[in-house]
Amino acid sequence: MIPSHARVVIVGGGIMGCSTAYHLAKNGWKDVVLLEQGRLSGGTTWHAAGLVGQLRGFQNLTRLIQYSTRLYAGLEAETGLATGWKQCGSISVARTPERMTYLRRSAATANKQGVVCEELTPKQAGEKYPIMRTDDLVGAVWLPGDGKANPADITQALAKGARNNGVRIVEKTRVTAIDTKDGPKGPRVTGVQTTDGPIAAEIVVNCAGQWARQVGRMVGVTVPLYSCEHMYIVTEKMEGVPRDLPVMRDPDGYIYFKEEVGGLLMGGFEPEAKPWNKDVIPDDFEFGMLPDDWDQFQILMDNALIRVPALEEAGIKTFMNGPESFTPDLNYIMGEAPGLKGFFVGAGFNSMGIASSGGAGMALAEWIIAGEPTLDLWPVDIRRFANFHGNDAWLRDRVAETLGLHYKMPWPQRENESGRPFRRSPLYDRLKVRGAWFGNKMGWDRPNWFAGAGKTPDMQYAWGRGAWFDAVAAEHKATREAVTVADETSFGKFLVQGRDAEQALQRLCTNDIAVPVGRSVYTGLLNERGTYESDLTIARLARDRFMVITGSAQVMRDADWITRNVAEDAHVTLTDVTGAWTVLSVMGPNSRALLQKVSKADFSNAAFPFATIREIGVGYATVLASRRTYMGELGWELYVPAEFAVTVFETLHGAGAEIGLRDMGYYAIEGLRIEKAYRAWGRELTPDDNPWQAGLGWAVKLDKPGGFIGRQALVDARAKPLSRRLVSVVLQDREPLLWGGEALLRDGKPVGDLTSAAYGHTIGAAVGLGYVTRDDGEAIDAAWLEAGKFEVDLAGVRLAAKVSLKAPFDPMGTRIKG
Repeated sequence: MIPSHARVVIVGGGIMGCSTAYHLAKNGWKDVVLLEQGRLSGGTTWHAAGLVGQLRGFQNLTRLIQYSTRLYAGLEAETGLATGWKQCGSISVARTPERMTYLRRSAATANKQGVVCEELTPKQAGEKYPIMRTDDLVGAVWLPGDGKANPADITQALAKGARNNGVRIVEKTRVTAIDTKDGPKGPRVTGVQTTDGPIAAEIVVNCAGQWARQVGRMVGVTVPLYSCEHMYIVTEKMEGVPRDLPVMRDPDGYIYFKEEVGGLLMGGFEPEAKPWNKDVIPDDFEFGMLPDDWDQFQILMDNALIRVPALEEAGIKTFMNGPESFTPDLNYIMGEAPGLKGFFVGAGFNSMGIASSGGAGMALAEWIIAGEPTLDLWPVDIRRFANFHGNDAWLRDRVAETLGLHYKMPWPQRENESGRPFRRSPLYDRLKVRGAWFGNKMGWDRPNWFAGAGKTPDMQYAWGRGAWFDAVAAEHKATREAVTVADETSFGKFLVQGRDAEQALQRLCTNDIAVPVGRSVYTGLLNERGTYESDLTIARLARDRFMVITGSAQVMRDADWITRNVAEDAHVTLTDVTGAWTVLSVMGPNSRALLQKVSKADFSNAAFPFATIREIGVGYATVLASRRTYMGELGWELYVPAEFAVTVFETLHGAGAEIGLRDMGYYAIEGLRIEKAYRAWGRELTPDDNPWQAGLGWAVKLDKPGGFIGRQALVDARAKPLSRRLVSVVLQDREPLLWGGEALLRDGKPVGDLTSAAYGHTIGAAVGLGYVTRDDGEAIDAAWLEAGKFEVDLAGVRLAAKVSLKAPFDPMGTRIKG
């Protein structure tokens, strides 16, 4: 019999569902029911390869996997059930100098994150993995803390630990519907219907693995994942394969190896994957396998024979082809669904579920209990996706690419190629004719740089300078010395309206929003911990109407945060109008002259001061002009109704040729904003950072009437020394390029890393932003920075750098006031 009520119902008994249940119970939430439609681990967990590699590009995800390793190591003592966990270490090898550069960058990242990582010569790699061919290798890295585990055993151990702490686990019971009810702030879950009857619940957690997309659709929640066929073989016992043989990865060959009962398990991530063409996965696909496909597997087998020639004589015991779910960006999906209170998701682990689920289950449990994430989890936050990401045809095409991204060279400017173009500005075709090379963000195809009218951009990925470099330099120079126009249509845009709109925004925002009509305000949105949930610009268009401008990736997150934190009885509406407006940023010292040529409005400082927004005419079109800048120059952002976008674009270019107008892409925008030390959400501003640390205290009004969310935490934080602060970084060597993520060292010791980096063409060197921390807890000031010798670790090479609390370009902001 199932219970009639539970505080939490978890749907899915794979490793993530059991980990979430285990951690809820460990935190005192014992009224938890876990429902599995078949038997525990019978979905995709049972056939996972069981590799546990600690290192991820995002530090908090690395920390979660480090927690997984500690958890798995201790579960047997706690529960009496073995997990198969073995800390055997791992080797990653490089066949090319470019791959070795990446491995060296990874080693620097690992050491910064507290993960032991050692560079090896090919000979040293061969000593650790004697059956490996090494004469074609450039080098390798060794991570002794990595390991392997048995996925089904871990799941059973987590389940037993959860049961021991009061969780009820029910197998052979399928959820057929999810109950909801409407409330003042939107719908919320009230329980589930199952094949064995209903269960009322306050919270429902969707850990249904590759079925999570279907479970989400029961209540209109988009969980964008799709299954691909993932294959590996297991050999008979082989000579030279001891039980403690390390895991070995050969990403240039798309393959991995681990020891399995004296033989080898070999699989990989081929460049062009094979989606499992099932838009609806059968409910009874339990411990299921797909037919062998040696043709698809051939590229992996060929490379495996190159790396381990002894495989040619080995017998093959098992060919495993099991579907696993993949997401559009190769990160898993976690958190409370926007628009449905009490419905959480933990799914889409991209063949990394065994390594990730111990820590991910802990983080999701903490999120459920606290009502918000307890650390920055933006790379895996469900709110990074929108409803349009759930299109089956698009997902099928995208995951065919994302599976292979595990081992495809992660060039710093690499863009996804599949499922594009997806979302397009009204100017897409005109920008393409002008030689735009497009990147993509939140589905938008956006110009990164321009080769020039009539030219085809030649984007060749590399660690150094490509054809894009000089083109971006010219766009950068034109912005500083003349005028450029950038299509920034992908900005998120909301209308917040109603008689209580000002009051609601005042409670949400650190800055004072009670400004006259026709003014705009930059502000942060904080949580109760006093750290960033977002940063954005708010323009007052009328007494009861505000336009909120936010970053391209933040639209779902910000809409969710705002609606969740508006009082239930407030007379306020939020409408997403992103697609209704094209944004053209006209920037540079000649921007005033250009706009004066196409408009009758007065753009002088007296008539149109900084932070003003008003309606103007541009040629035949009527637009909103906002005097703002993200590039550190005099300029205006033009908010153009989508149907007038082409008209305004042609009008600007028609008038701008004689004063040096150029198109500008996002690579130039990035370099310009970092030279000016403008912060970016998700990098300099995250839920781990507060305004004092970020140097944005000027946008905090502690004394405004009514206060704001996070105010008390900021008051408390201000009373303590600022031992962690954001700084600007400039390399002394003019040649190297930085990409972000590089470690910052002071007197030879790691003190932080670069959150953003680009080449500063005005400065004439690579520039970056990053947080530094004093381990003695004392305050960071200019004297402490000047007293230290700072370096940036670029793939193992230490480069001298100048570090400052001030922007390297125009620190007083005189140019934007021109």
